[in-house]
Amino acid sequence: MDQLMAIKAFARVVEAGNFTRAADSLDMPNATLSKLVQELEAHLGIRLLQRTTRRVTVTPEGRDYYEKALRIVRDLEDIDHSFNAESAKPGGYLRIDIGGSTARDVLIPALPDFIARYPDIRIDLGVADRAVDLISGNVDCVIRGGPLSDSSLVARHLGDAEMITCAAPGYLKTYGVPAYPQELKNGHRMVSYLSPQSGRAFPFRFTQGEEQLEIKSEHRIGVNESNAHLAAAVAGLGIIQTFRYAAAADLQAGKLVEILTAWRPANYPFHVVYPQNRHLTQRLRVFIEWLREVFPERLNGTMLGRHSWRPHE
Repeated sequence: MDQLMAIKAFARVVEAGNFTRAADSLDMPNATLSKLVQELEAHLGIRLLQRTTRRVTVTPEGRDYYEKALRIVRDLEDIDHSFNAESAKPGGYLRIDIGGSTARDVLIPALPDFIARYPDIRIDLGVADRAVDLISGNVDCVIRGGPLSDSSLVARHLGDAEMITCAAPGYLKTYGVPAYPQELKNGHRMVSYLSPQSGRAFPFRFTQGEEQLEIKSEHRIGVNESNAHLAAAVAGLGIIQTFRYAAAADLQAGKLVEILTAWRPANYPFHVVYPQNRHLTQRLRVFIEWLREVFPERLNGTMLGRHSWRPHE
């Protein structure tokens, strides 16, 4: 058995979802690919795939083997690529993890530029506000905001995002526009962002010159995903604090209104993070360089317009 070819065949079946598409992508007969996977299963003594006449599903053991073997396959691709004198451009898979609103409003709109520059790099983008473990999650890098606590990771600063406090016009017409942060404790509804890790609500923070305030209030609604958190404010459920880039389109459309503009929260730092003991591949190196080039402007460059609003008398 050609074990490396069998691993590649198995990985392609997992990615393609069936044997036919996998065989086509590898330019080999379906029977040959099926035999390679069967030989790999016999060699390992486990069932990697469950086959029916309609579909192929990955067993728990198969999923675990795929995650571990995929790193080997991609490392070998890197080695081959680095010794290929005819190819000066980086290529291969790049697996990235990023939060929801940052993916939607910052990274994804910029990705066409990266793909145009590096057409041989293939991207697997994991989008969730809950940060993954870089080692067990088999991820090349993560893009995250906030303070860094793990000293075993390498972090590169990508810029700072402006934070704002905002609410829907309908909400402000009903409950009034607060003039000072302390007024949020007097009958206002706050939609809290919940930590995806701990489930705790982040307090509302404000700064004015040297003065800093932190408002902790019992929330009626808490949300642990950034896009849904923004949607709650648009729906009129209450006041939120969020990134200006995330709210920019809704501010422009009049669906949200910025309030307490004299008491803006401090800017929020963003970093790209990767394990310090992991080989820095050429594709990851150029991706980090590209991020540091385009992210600072995009974190604060997507503002479409600022609005002030007061309810009609």
